[in-house]
Amino acid sequence: MCYYNGQKVTKAEYIVLMQIEKSIKGMAELKRPTVLGPESPQMVVLKPNPDRTDFNISTMRWGFIPSGLKNMEKVKQFENGYKKPDGTFQTGYDTENARGEEMLWINPKTNRPKIFKDAALNNRCLIISNQYYEWYHKYRLNKRTGELLKTPDKYPFAIRVKGLEYFYMAGIWNTWTDQDSGETMDTLAMVTTDANPLTAKIHNSKKRQPTILPEEMAWEWMMEEIAPERMTQLASYQFPEEKMEAFSINQKFQFTGEDPIPTLYPELADDGLPGSYPTQASLF
Repeated sequence: MCYYNGQKVTKAEYIVLMQIEKSIKGMAELKRPTVLGPESPQMVVLKPNPDRTDFNISTMRWGFIPSGLKNMEKVKQFENGYKKPDGTFQTGYDTENARGEEMLWINPKTNRPKIFKDAALNNRCLIISNQYYEWYHKYRLNKRTGELLKTPDKYPFAIRVKGLEYFYMAGIWNTWTDQDSGETMDTLAMVTTDANPLTAKIHNSKKRQPTILPEEMAWEWMMEEIAPERMTQLASYQFPEEKMEAFSINQKFQFTGEDPIPTLYPELADDGLPGSYPTQASLF
């Protein structure tokens, strides 16, 4: 799903949400063209205060850590997997993303709720983004056999909201405490939903997208007490394709430390993908 985000919000001095202004000037974390989820980076989020009368702009570790993990060694095993005493390997868990429609589900095998349930009901926040990135998968034909190769070529695209310098993605968090050191940290998962027709063309392997919320819904998600049914509705909201745009960008963009460069791929010309370059009117 979405493991690469952009948090480059350098032209705006304030985050404005329902007429409350918060200064972001000088925040180094909002000057990053790409944020790599697998590296467990600090993400800039809007987080309500305890009585939900106001919110703060703070940072959280991208990679949700459940409260039951005792220390960082257990966290690494949880995330990366480990070899069990019987010699088999326990696969690690990906917690950068949380599927919005499933966060309140009960696992029928264990009769236990998802690890995100309490956070979804009680700890909701907003992730700031200027654009995010996904890969389009294209399978080439084997020249000898004429069959599709098993491994696809991958082409990166930047996806954003038309006319906005930044927008809000739904997030949930948990404050985790290392029981050995006493250190505490807020840890974050990005909420995702089914892709709309535009983003499904690009993210054609999984057809998912972040849950992007318009301002009023973003306020409701973060600041209001809501019933479980409404929480699921908001978490699985599909931002409309006509308000989004996308364009192909340079390979290895995530390692350059620079803004992604719009890049044409002639081999994609007949695949019905969105424009390879942003329109002039959409540039900030």
